[in-house]
Amino acid sequence: MSETGKQAASPSGFKPKKSVALSGVTAGNTALCTVGRTGNDLHYRGYDILDVATSCQFEEIAYLLVHEKLPTATELAAYKAKLKALRGLPANVKAALEWVPASAHPMDVM
Repeated sequence: MSETGKQAASPSGFKPKKSVALSGVTAGNTALCTVGRTGNDLHYRGYDILDVATSCQFEEIAYLLVHEKLPTATELAAYKAKLKALRGLPANVKAALEWVPASAHPMDVM
């Protein structure tokens, strides 16, 4: 903490909130991710999120979350092709979205 009593931001710019209301309370158990005791370190399937965020493509991280491992080059190519095939937008959904004003708030669109 600084002399003014406020927490200084870390070199990465992250400024943790000072709260003890739920400190030590387990919110849920999952095999997908873990948060360290400091609350500043997040891991997906055992991989540090800062490492995969800087070295992996979105599809690689999605594959990791679904398949419990990072994909090989062949698996990644097949996964990208599968995701591309699933991107279609039904005509009735497209028509409905075209009626939404461009100024609409994203939550109203949802």
